[in-house]
Amino acid sequence: MKAMQCRTLGGPENLTETVLTDPVAGDGEVVVDVQAAGVNFPDGLIVAGTYQTRHEPPFVPGCEVAGTVRTIGAGVTGLTPGDRVTAFCGLGGYAEQVAVAATKVHRIPDELDIVDAATVPVVYGTSYHGLVDRANLQPGETLLVLGASGGVGLTAVQIGKALGARVIAAASSPEKLQLAADHRADELIDYRAQDLAARLRELAPKGVDVVYDPVGGDAAQAAVKSLAWGGRFLTVGYASGDIPRVGLNRLLLKEGAALGVLWGAWAGREPEANSANMSRLFELFTAGSLRPVVSRSYPLADASAALAAVMGRAALGKIALRIEE
Repeated sequence: MKAMQCRTLGGPENLTETVLTDPVAGDGEVVVDVQAAGVNFPDGLIVAGTYQTRHEPPFVPGCEVAGTVRTIGAGVTGLTPGDRVTAFCGLGGYAEQVAVAATKVHRIPDELDIVDAATVPVVYGTSYHGLVDRANLQPGETLLVLGASGGVGLTAVQIGKALGARVIAAASSPEKLQLAADHRADELIDYRAQDLAARLRELAPKGVDVVYDPVGGDAAQAAVKSLAWGGRFLTVGYASGDIPRVGLNRLLLKEGAALGVLWGAWAGREPEANSANMSRLFELFTAGSLRPVVSRSYPLADASAALAAVMGRAALGKIALRIEE
């Protein structure tokens, strides 16, 4: 099979097209014929060797895919060859085939396009887990989403609206904010042109109930200060490259909570709960409440360019790879 392999840690340009032995399904595994793969910020961190979990080269990056089940291993139930699926593979997604634990493979509705499906597990899984399992977001509450046009940010806007929240979307350009508005964000803040803290005082004088932050940096400091009584701050990632230092006194004064959201690790520990979340997400897709946004798709051979676009924060919504049959 063809694959894009990282042989030396570094930038996206280090990915090399290669031919590898086809994978074999072990016990509890399935092999997926990959038709599309999502491209994610953590993929770039893994290639650079700066992710929480370090992988030694050579390896094939790519943590999420969609396609059809090719073969199943011993002990696998509920999946059969030919099923249309999406899967969280962690590694190996930038390839024509990948072996994945069956607990991380989910059948997808017929209405969901295969390229769109490849971008579902990480960003929608993260946002749903964060907003529902961690923050317990309620109808009528105010949700602030930082980085609202990116992969996870835009899904948080969509899921927040589906849950009945009032959504304030913050991003760094009018173009990015327009995308959030197209997905029903109630209020918009350009935090490069406007003072985030001052604008939040205008839009939410009693504070925001939940902050969803995949960005970090200075915006996180202002967001914590904006929390309402009993507010919850979700730290999801640090796309800005700056891990914020938040004063605990800010949480004390509001009886607030800072909550980490590490969906991949949680899904591995709680596969049944994650499967229930994915089923609920597919119900929302079928109902039209959620709509994946893939701003661009690249052929597998151009994985370096696709990953560079993601790492440069140039993507609106998600970027995907197309794997030709």
